[in-house]
Amino acid sequence: MTRLPAVFVSHGSPMLALEPHRPAHQFLRGASQHWPKPKAILAVSAHWETEAPEIGATAQPATIHDFYGFPPALYQMRYPAPGAPQLAGRIKSLLEEAGHPARLDPERGLDHGAWSPLALIYPEADIPVLQLSLQPHRDPAYHAAIGRALAPLRDEGVLIMATGSLTHNLRELSRDDSGGIAGWAEEFAGWMAAKLQARDDAALLDYRRQAPHAQRSHPTDEHLLPLYVALGAATPQHPAERLHASFAHGSLAMDTYLFN
Repeated sequence: MTRLPAVFVSHGSPMLALEPHRPAHQFLRGASQHWPKPKAILAVSAHWETEAPEIGATAQPATIHDFYGFPPALYQMRYPAPGAPQLAGRIKSLLEEAGHPARLDPERGLDHGAWSPLALIYPEADIPVLQLSLQPHRDPAYHAAIGRALAPLRDEGVLIMATGSLTHNLRELSRDDSGGIAGWAEEFAGWMAAKLQARDDAALLDYRRQAPHAQRSHPTDEHLLPLYVALGAATPQHPAERLHASFAHGSLAMDTYLFN
């Protein structure tokens, strides 16, 4: 079995699935060429927050439309991939062996942080998918430890797909992209790229204090925390590969990183 990577995907607005003019949409359409086809996908989405880790364990995850005010076509979208209840049990065991009590959720479907990028990466929806929740009250180091606990899955045919956003300040978004790229967002994304490619994990874990414009880029942590799960699952000291970089709505960094 070939080792699968962990990846971090900036999923952006739910509309990304319906916006072929976006560079990130075009990239995700061909993203699967960058890694072997997995037996299953574990999605770690910014849109599922719980007190302690929870794992979706349904055999047929529903498509969750966890947003409002978008065009009807978006609410009509479905991502009918099968679930992976047996894998959910394996993930629970790995987390608990590492000292992270976890529970199975027999009803959890796929939120848009999972299905909107997957609808582009694997439109056939033929690979089993399940989700793992975040703990937004915990710090990046905690989420990196969760990733380390899950690292054995990479040798078992599982793609760990962490989805959030490299920058995420909804109050700063431009509706029509007419204002160009915000300098503060570009500086933050550049700092993250340099530290990820150098695998300066100490700086990355301390991004709140060290990164430029950290508070403006992430008023809250939840959309960056998935990246730390991918970082924790990565081979230590191995540089991250920046597969894609673009911006949407002026300040929404749409980077994708691959962690071997």
